[in-house]
Amino acid sequence: MIKVFIAGGTGWAGSELSKGVVNHPDMELTGVLSRTHAGKNLAELLDLGTGHIPIFDNIETALSEIEFDVLVEYTKPKAAKINIAAAIKKGKSVVIGTSGLIADDYLEIAKATKENNASVLAVGNFAITVVLLQKFAEIAANYIPNFEILDYAHEDKIDSPSGTARELAHRLSEKQRPNVHVSEDELVGETASRGADLDGVQVHSIRLPGHVISIEAIFGLKDEKLTIRHDSGASAEPYVRGALIAIEKVSSFKGFKRGLDSVMDLKL
Repeated sequence: MIKVFIAGGTGWAGSELSKGVVNHPDMELTGVLSRTHAGKNLAELLDLGTGHIPIFDNIETALSEIEFDVLVEYTKPKAAKINIAAAIKKGKSVVIGTSGLIADDYLEIAKATKENNASVLAVGNFAITVVLLQKFAEIAANYIPNFEILDYAHEDKIDSPSGTARELAHRLSEKQRPNVHVSEDELVGETASRGADLDGVQVHSIRLPGHVISIEAIFGLKDEKLTIRHDSGASAEPYVRGALIAIEKVSSFKGFKRGLDSVMDLKL
């Protein structure tokens, strides 16, 4: 049995994952972190139909009071860095689902992972369709040197760009940096309208009511274009399957990896 602890286990995505772990035959949910519901029984809170699952308000208390093999991090960036660092020092494997961590954060986490001989898997988005979008976009970036990213979400999503967009920009930039047809010095008007530069890739974030979460990789050549797009629905269910795969695989290697596909057998 893989013993799992979820930081953010009562949130939108975390609560669905909590249910998924409880229902998995080879996993045991030994506790979650939630400051809002600290001290309560998660089994009662989510009507899980099982025994007592404690809810903690900080990672240090959880590490001292319960046993777990894998931390799944689903909080906010500031808290996530604290939780991840504490878990790594205690020899726990870590799956990162938190959105909003930046490149410098990942460099810091990777350094700590190496120093502690730990296992960390950072996943920008657990949905299988996003994993496929990333792979297809990487293939396209090998052949098309002109591309940008559009990142859509609901109006109250505070991280911008999303973790999904950041991860996609990172991956595409490793294939090649896209062409710059008009430099920033040559632009007329508001330069910010061209989006954020992430690893040399232009990323545009749209935050409006009516949107859930979507991502587009747009490629262009003379007289032709290619758009690869993912759209998610209102539930967090699509992220559970991928998160369970990540939990199963994270302890199978040592070091720091990015992307769910890094532990999946995707032959393209």
